[in-house]
Amino acid sequence: MNATARNEDGDFAAKVALVTGATSGIGAATAAAFARAGARVVLGGRDRDRGTAVAAGIEAAGGEALFVVADVADPRACDRLVAATVERFGGLDILVNCAGIFRRGAVEALNDDDWRATMAINVDGPFYLSRAAVPRMRARGGGAIVNIGSDWSLVAGEDAVAYCASKGALLQMTRAMALDHARDGIRVNIVCPGEVDTPMLAAEAVERGESIEEARANWGAAVPLGRIATPEDVADAVLFLASDRARHVTGAALSVDGGATAR
Repeated sequence: MNATARNEDGDFAAKVALVTGATSGIGAATAAAFARAGARVVLGGRDRDRGTAVAAGIEAAGGEALFVVADVADPRACDRLVAATVERFGGLDILVNCAGIFRRGAVEALNDDDWRATMAINVDGPFYLSRAAVPRMRARGGGAIVNIGSDWSLVAGEDAVAYCASKGALLQMTRAMALDHARDGIRVNIVCPGEVDTPMLAAEAVERGESIEEARANWGAAVPLGRIATPEDVADAVLFLASDRARHVTGAALSVDGGATAR
């Protein structure tokens, strides 16, 4: 069955979810999944045309969605994004920090701009958004924050020093926030995907001189379950961690990597 046609069980009726990086890939799939499950969804991203199209698709399927242009590297934009969510839907229950970038390079080859951009989007953005979201969630008696990390939050990868550092930092931020806000009723967890069939993977394939089909096959061959993840695989994990079924789960890192880090 096409993932966009799946039925959800309404776990998130009356909930408000904010998803960054929602113009494509994991973010778009997660926003759509929350909407199918009954949530009112705000999508954040930098590409107005793509974000508007994702929001329109959600509404055409019967959901409620708002797209807001926002660069998560800008703290003021993050504040505005959270404020727009509360203004439109009356509060905020769930934050998914999905926006991220990948810049390849070992330490001596990576330039300052690529290092800073990676940290600004992959680490600073979740910090700014969480800082703005926590008081709103506390006012509603609790909430859930789900960060999108990577298998490289848990293990290192070659020629990716900035990305590994940023996703490792996001894991530790998740754990620290889980402790800080447990008594506020705010659970904070991180999903750690391996390779996912997204535009980021397609760009990596081009950089390696491969077709997307070759990249899927080559990376999938290295995964114990025999394939790379789909955006919907990751979205399902996010929804679980944001749901009441995970009510006693906080500070956790959930691998969605087909068993790759089990080796």
